Amino acid sequence: MSILPFDQRDGYIWFDGHLAPWADAKLHVLSHGLHYGGAVFEGERAYGGSVFKSSEHSARFRRSAEILDFTIPYSIEEIDAAKLLVLEKNGMKDAYVRPVAWRGSEMMAVAAQSATIHVAIAAWEWPSMFDMATKMKGIRLDIAEYRRPDPRTVPSLSKAAGLYMICTVSKHRAERRGYADALMLDWEGRVAECTGANVFFIRDGQIHTPLADCFLDGITRQTVIGLAKARGIEVIERRIMPEELDAFSECFLTGTAAEVTPVAEILGHHYTPGAITRSLIEDFNQVVQPGQGRSAAA
Repeated sequence: MSILPFDQRDGYIWFDGHLAPWADAKLHVLSHGLHYGGAVFEGERAYGGSVFKSSEHSARFRRSAEILDFTIPYSIEEIDAAKLLVLEKNGMKDAYVRPVAWRGSEMMAVAAQSATIHVAIAAWEWPSMFDMATKMKGIRLDIAEYRRPDPRTVPSLSKAAGLYMICTVSKHRAERRGYADALMLDWEGRVAECTGANVFFIRDGQIHTPLADCFLDGITRQTVIGLAKARGIEVIERRIMPEELDAFSECFLTGTAAEVTPVAEILGHHYTPGAITRSLIEDFNQVVQPGQGRSAAA
């Protein structure tokens, strides 16, 4: 299936405080963010015209920039309003929403204290990928060669563009090998996350998930932990070693794109998506679209 390139689409993008025609939302090839990774972003979803946990995402967006030593020149409230304006102008109700901020072209060296900080917000349709029956079969994961780095060496708590380079490489390799994604270990060889989603395991009615200390504590991750606890399910955040993968009965991923996605295999370790995973998918669907019975989430 042919996919229209993102620079050839129609619509409007919020760009530095104003709506701009999609084709006019450009940056110069000598922008600092392109060359030195001085960029941060968010991945968000709108359901029924409302951006899920919009202010939490906007706060993290600003916090990510501060970790990279620059300030986004818009408040949380202004960013929230801009997202809704983009959805309204593009006539979208259910969509993926992408805020991004980057250092501009005033300086082209490692130091860039005088670079202008630019901000853009785009949205595009992101339809449901599976019905519940298909989704509950689970996806297959490879194990990545690259590892999440030591947080003493990178700004791991920022949703910084440069940190995703090894995720892209790892996902490409996984897809070439016939997998949907790859599980990444941390710098000490412990289970961390997937290339763009957090991971959870189930054993004896308890949920186990890695400590989020060298990767983002995802907003969807936090939401699902809250949903599990509301059901009385114990959630244990701890170090998980690869040798434990056979000890779990269920596995699932969480993230803006993944929502709650069951896993059937991690490189020869097999899981059967079951009652706990199903209940959390249903609970999450009710949170993002109350009363809609949304069971076809991707």
